[in-house]
Amino acid sequence: MNTFTKALCGILYGIVWVTLAASVVSAETQKGGEAMTIATGKTVSIEYTLTLENKEVIDTNRGSDPLTYVQGSSQIIPGLENAMDGMKVGETKQVEVEPEDGYGPVFQDAIVEVNRDQLPEGACEVDAQLQAQGPDGQILRGKVTKIENDKAFVDFNHPLAGKKLFFDVKVLDIK
Repeated sequence: MNTFTKALCGILYGIVWVTLAASVVSAETQKGGEAMTIATGKTVSIEYTLTLENKEVIDTNRGSDPLTYVQGSSQIIPGLENAMDGMKVGETKQVEVEPEDGYGPVFQDAIVEVNRDQLPEGACEVDAQLQAQGPDGQILRGKVTKIENDKAFVDFNHPLAGKKLFFDVKVLDIK
């Protein structure tokens, strides 16, 4: 290969790299060259860790598949979805979500008193998990919270109801 051919190959490699880099950048930008931001209707992929006030890790997807949702479609809790609005790919944020913007408050009428003999075998102890069918056919998950004599109290609130939630979130992709 002569000097001219080597120089030409070098130029071609440079063009290929610039083209590839430009296509990656264009995948992350809108018309006008501005970085794409999270907005209603956009498909968003995130990495997150959810903790409680005591720093206990409740859930994370770090090291596994991203969580993908459509912004504005109520697929994730409102407090997190609202905080994500306007973020860009690569951006990280710590989000504090109050109970009313997360899994809601604890509803006292969702704590049901039942006769112990109505519980399935093995569920007559505190912290036992059970399922029941609601009037509309929906499966409800509950937890035995207290046993007094022949009565048991089953809490059908979401396990994170009434709790402040803390998310460490990173935007991986926006489409």
